[in-house]
Amino acid sequence: MREYISEIDRWLANGKPFSTATVINTWGSAPRPVGTMMFVGPELEMLGSVSGGCVEGVVLKEADETSSGSTIKNLKFGVSDNDAWSVGLTCGGTIEIFLEQFVAFDSPAIWESLRTNLLENKSCVLVSKLSGEKGQHFLIYPDGSSLAETPSELITLAQKAYQERKSQSAEVLGEKWFFRVFPKKHQLFIVGAAHAAAELVHLAKYFDFDTIVIDPRGTFAQNTHFPTAPDKLYEDYPAEVLPEYELDEYTFAVMMAHDPKIDDQALHLLLRSKVAYIGALSSKGSNEKRHERLIAAGFTEEEFKRIHAPVGIHIKSKTAPEIALSILAQMIFVKNQFL
Repeated sequence: MREYISEIDRWLANGKPFSTATVINTWGSAPRPVGTMMFVGPELEMLGSVSGGCVEGVVLKEADETSSGSTIKNLKFGVSDNDAWSVGLTCGGTIEIFLEQFVAFDSPAIWESLRTNLLENKSCVLVSKLSGEKGQHFLIYPDGSSLAETPSELITLAQKAYQERKSQSAEVLGEKWFFRVFPKKHQLFIVGAAHAAAELVHLAKYFDFDTIVIDPRGTFAQNTHFPTAPDKLYEDYPAEVLPEYELDEYTFAVMMAHDPKIDDQALHLLLRSKVAYIGALSSKGSNEKRHERLIAAGFTEEEFKRIHAPVGIHIKSKTAPEIALSILAQMIFVKNQFL
């Protein structure tokens, strides 16, 4: 939703109500993952999509009623449904879409807080009731706090969805609810500034990662040319930087210093954290030596197996951009396992 805020602001300024369509469940080869959102404007403009073009036409028609706030709708499309065939949903999957008036109209305080969180890159979970005639919403934060008094059962399930990195529906309190996770941007720590690291920053920024480069070696930190500047560049050791950040399920890290004093220091902190991905640029031989050092330092085999090393998908990379591409592809593969 972050990329649509300026257009949503324009629609709200016009004063005409509009709708949100959210993919709340999928089966088989569905074209969009759970949590995907589309906004249907006052003049039936569309921001985003829920099926890649298959069922949007039907959603537009149904939005006439939901935009007014008189009802909410649950729409289900599959290859066995006549509507699905008529609009081209022939991919073999099934999708369920929740259609409602945009949250700002019945819960303006929730929209303002959600908007602020998105702009300030903070995480939250929007909880929407899927049953009944009218929409109902709560906004819950990863620490369990909420914008307004919220049932504890919803808070527990919202935290679960956030930790699992997965928007999801659940039945609780006699109703069906959807927990739409709005995470902060994924953060990427790159330990070691060098040519391949600079290319990785460039690609990761394009895919909306926050990039933090750490290298205590002034020669590398100061003299590496970054075609795209990282969000942060620290000329410090990892142990001086990493504790200042939340090393959570939305964190990725790649060791690229080629110096055990630097890489291993970061690994000692990362391996016992909740980070989603740890990679290390190395040969098989240097990874075996890393294994010996970490086991001697008290890490278990299971902890060591968290390291993707040699890092990246095997595409016979030769150049720095190709190495960066192989690493980013592996990171995205790991990230998308939770969608």
